[in-house]
Amino acid sequence: MKLTIYFKNFFNNSQSSGVILIICVLISLLVANSSVGESYQSLLDREVGTRLFGLNYPVSIWINDGLMAIFFLLVGLEIKRELLEGELSSFKNASLPIFAAVGGMLVPAAVFTVFNSGTEYSHGWGIPMATDIAFSLAIIAMVGSKVPSSVKIFLAALAIVDDLGAILVIAIFYTEQIHWMYLLLALGITLFLFLLNVLKVTSLVFYIIPGLFLWYFLHHSGIHATIAGVLLALSIPTNASTVEISPLEKLEHSLHFPVSFLIMPIFALANTNITFNSSMAEGLTSTLGLGIILGLVVGKLVGINLFSLIAIRLKISSLPQNSSWFQMIGVGLLAGIGFTMSIFIALLSFKGRHEIQDEAKFAILIASFIAALSGYFILRISTKKSDIVKNDVNSD
Repeated sequence: MKLTIYFKNFFNNSQSSGVILIICVLISLLVANSSVGESYQSLLDREVGTRLFGLNYPVSIWINDGLMAIFFLLVGLEIKRELLEGELSSFKNASLPIFAAVGGMLVPAAVFTVFNSGTEYSHGWGIPMATDIAFSLAIIAMVGSKVPSSVKIFLAALAIVDDLGAILVIAIFYTEQIHWMYLLLALGITLFLFLLNVLKVTSLVFYIIPGLFLWYFLHHSGIHATIAGVLLALSIPTNASTVEISPLEKLEHSLHFPVSFLIMPIFALANTNITFNSSMAEGLTSTLGLGIILGLVVGKLVGINLFSLIAIRLKISSLPQNSSWFQMIGVGLLAGIGFTMSIFIALLSFKGRHEIQDEAKFAILIASFIAALSGYFILRISTKKSDIVKNDVNSD
C-alpha cells in the first residue's frame, strides 16, 4: 500500500527541518549555559496575553500548549487519513500502534518503580512513559526515504497514542484539580464538531473557530490542551476522491511548512534550555536517574516490542508492511525520546523541589540522546541491509 502524498510531504518537510531542529537544541543548550541564560529563562517565563478571560500565560506555556496543539492537529490529520485510506486502514495495521503504545507506557513505568518504590522519587513513575512526538518523527525522517513508509506511520501513530496516554496520566494522577464545568464545555464543543462532520459542513472556518474554544476550555479544565489538536483533526471531513480536494487535505497542505520550519524549531529552542550543574551529573547514578534512563531507553524498547510480538502472535495485529523486527527495535529506541512531556511530568512530580527537577531533566536529556542516537543508527543499518538484500536478488 502506498503512502499518501500528504504524509510524504509531511515527512519530507520533517527530514529537511530535522537538521534545523538539532541546531536549535544545541543553540538552546549553549544559551542556557551562557551569561544570557537567566535572561533567556526570564523571557520564557514572561507572561503575555490578557488577563481578561484568563489568557495570560508564560511564553513557554503558549509554545507547549498552544503551538504544539497545532503540531498535534497536523499529525492527527495525517493519522486520520491513513486510518481511512492508507497504511492504517486495516484493523491489523491500526491495532499494532495501540498495543505497542500500551507496552511502551506500562513497562517503563514498571522499570522506574522497581528502582524508586518507597523512595522520595516514587511519584515520578510517569516520567519515562512519554514519547516526544516532534523529535522522534524528525529523527526517523532524517534516516531517509529507504525506511518503509509503514514504519514511519507506525511510529507516528504510536507516538500519538503514547502522548494521549501520557495526557490521561497527567489528568488522572498529576492534575491537582479538574474543573468539570470547562471539561463539560469542551465535550460539548467536541460533539458539535463531529455533528458538523455528520451534516457534511465543509467550510474549515466552521471547524477552526470552535477548535479555538475547544483548546481554551480544555486548557482551563486542567487537562493538557494539546489533545484539542487531535480532537479537532478527527472531526475535519475528508473523502476518498483523488480529484476533489477535501477540507482535511487543504488544512494539511497549509500546515506542513509552518509546523516543520517554525513550530518545531521554536519548540526545540524553548524546551532544551537546561542549565548544567555538578549535582545533575551525580544524579544520573541515583535511583531517580537510573529509573528515568533505563525506563526510557530499555523500558520503551522492551515494552513496545514485547506487546507488539504478543499482538502479532495472537494474530490480532501484523507487522507494518515491508518492515522487519530489526526496524521495530529502531522504532522502540526512538520512542524513548522523552523530552517535553517527560520534563513536564517531572515538573509536576516534584513541584517546588528544583534540585530534583534539574536531576530529572538531565536524566531525560541523556536518555533521549541515547535513544535518538541508537535508534537512528539501528534504522540506518536496517536500510543498508535491505539494500544488500535487494542487490543480491537483482544479481541473481
